[in-house]
Amino acid sequence: MELTTFWFAVIAFLWTGYFVLEGFDFGVGMLAPALARNEAERKQVLGTIGPVWDGNEVWLITAVGAMFAAFPAWYAGLLSEFYLPIVLVLVGLIVRGVGLEWRGKVRHASDRAWCDLGVLVGSALPAFLWGAIFADLLRSSATAALVGGVFSLSVCVLHGAVFVALKTTGPVRSRARRAAMIASAVALPAAVAALSHIPVAGTAIGAWSAVPWLWAGALASMAALAAGIALTWRGRDGWAFAATASSIALGGAALFGALWPSPFPGLTVAEAASGPYTLGVLTWIGLIALPFVLGYQAWSYWVFRKRLVAEVS
Repeated sequence: MELTTFWFAVIAFLWTGYFVLEGFDFGVGMLAPALARNEAERKQVLGTIGPVWDGNEVWLITAVGAMFAAFPAWYAGLLSEFYLPIVLVLVGLIVRGVGLEWRGKVRHASDRAWCDLGVLVGSALPAFLWGAIFADLLRSSATAALVGGVFSLSVCVLHGAVFVALKTTGPVRSRARRAAMIASAVALPAAVAALSHIPVAGTAIGAWSAVPWLWAGALASMAALAAGIALTWRGRDGWAFAATASSIALGGAALFGALWPSPFPGLTVAEAASGPYTLGVLTWIGLIALPFVLGYQAWSYWVFRKRLVAEVS
């Protein structure tokens, strides 16, 4: 395999991992006000992502860093073309991080309410904008960006609700299941609209029609999403979360498959890539560092695997 192909696959993997892991982070942040009825339940809901949310953001840093090093022209084109939405994403991530860190340190209920608002807005902005950015990259139209944003936002809400149901007990768990069913009423139609609208007449039409496995991946993603909803209805929280995570992973694979070999309009992977020496050095660094990063994150999820209960102080 050529190093340019290898590094495109690595970047696709990193972005997909980010969408899967931060997807439920964003969903939990948006759902917290709706799932919790008091401070103990808010701590229970936000506690589900407390040990992992900052680690999940490392996937974004790594993905963007790998793009900068391996495909500097792609990195420059993406950040200049989508400068404003990406700045808004960063603002959202900062506001969300401040809200999550500060709400445990402030004493007054009004201050905690501002923190909760920051977590909600800071979760909704990236959840919508990442979908809009990548949909626009495929289709290059405002309608496609809107469809992609709504799809991404609704799937994050569904994924987050399933995660809260998996990680909590009591009334919050029941409300999370109901929230997942409500979110599915938007997520499934949005998935159909994204599938039917975005590839139909855009720059990616050639790629989608010429490579059947892209359609297979997109349809498998929708099937996994539907399976996640059905499993949530049956109370199989663990399998439901695996299904929604698989849906996002398959969707990410189809997305980057559609972007190959032209990840940015007018630019091929070969044209965007760094020189062979740089890619060779990056490959050795990645082969050494990536197993440790994956191992550490898997260990952290294992340590904090138990369900959370609402503790009244």
